[in-house]
Amino acid sequence: MDDFKILIINPGSTSTKLAIYDNEEVDIEINVEHDPEKIRTFDKITDQFEFRKEVILQTLADKGIELSKLDAVSARGGLLKPLPGGTYKVTESMLEDLKAGVSGEHASNLGGLIAYEIAQQYDISSYIVDPVVVDELQPVARISGHPEFERESIFHALNQKAMARKATDELGKLYEESNLVVAHLGGGISIGAHKEGQVIDVNNALDGEGPFSPERSGTLPVGDLAELCYSGEYTLKEVKNMIVGQGGLMAYCSTTDGREIEKMISNGDEEAEKYYKAMAYQIAKEIGACAAVLKGEVDAIILTGGIAYSDLFTEMIAQRVNFIAPLKIYPGENELKALAQGALRVLRGNEEAKIYS
Repeated sequence: MDDFKILIINPGSTSTKLAIYDNEEVDIEINVEHDPEKIRTFDKITDQFEFRKEVILQTLADKGIELSKLDAVSARGGLLKPLPGGTYKVTESMLEDLKAGVSGEHASNLGGLIAYEIAQQYDISSYIVDPVVVDELQPVARISGHPEFERESIFHALNQKAMARKATDELGKLYEESNLVVAHLGGGISIGAHKEGQVIDVNNALDGEGPFSPERSGTLPVGDLAELCYSGEYTLKEVKNMIVGQGGLMAYCSTTDGREIEKMISNGDEEAEKYYKAMAYQIAKEIGACAAVLKGEVDAIILTGGIAYSDLFTEMIAQRVNFIAPLKIYPGENELKALAQGALRVLRGNEEAKIYS
């Protein structure tokens, strides 16, 4: 088997995670912290391109990493137009949409831009893998309940699909031949029904569907929400902050940190315990809904993301869903390795790179 060396780039709001992978093994991981004051001087996220690129190149040079030995660059995908899952070669049309913010501005839009620029210098390919706009919803799943609204697919596609592949490898099956329910449990929570390699239904984890999370409200009673919006007491921005950022555990317990919640519970805080249990309850209920989408034919249920490190919390979920299928727990974000694996599938000829259009 050929050996491949891949540079991984995962931009966040004020930092960029970097890694060098030799095949599936990580050689080095680096978290580059960017000066928040400097970041605030840029009007648009894409205006940070040159600044971040130079910081990344200098950091890699300081670590003695020889970019001339790279075989590819793989980056976190941004807010592009909806697309099927997979590994995509970074092309001119993709670059244009990332620069324009065709589906919104996000730090991840910088991933493809920086990856392409570095790859061009060394005449190698650059890729993005399973961006958050992966859309494989079956037609019936798009229907919301009113023609003014259509359900959207925005979720933790990169980690969900990577952990789905990990689970099917352990089961001795192909992802493309398996049915799974995958729950990513982080600051936002997404729960997807994976049928034979496609996520045919998933809650919009960004702004208003599914279980509440540490910082998001999830699905709210729509009648009450409509009345609140027209009460004159709140601005649109304030309502949106209730839904994303100041919802969920933050609204109930004044913290988004599950570890803090568990300390509160251990100290006898019954209110904190009630809301923590409610979040687990809603997650289990959504897992059950996805099992129904898959007609009960579920090979495994997967819990992943940062909250999956908590034995207390995962056990709350397990008690309600164990009857459906075997439960597998893979804590953490796992994004850097998932980006490496996506590029490797293409480099090894196991998957053909998709072309964005």
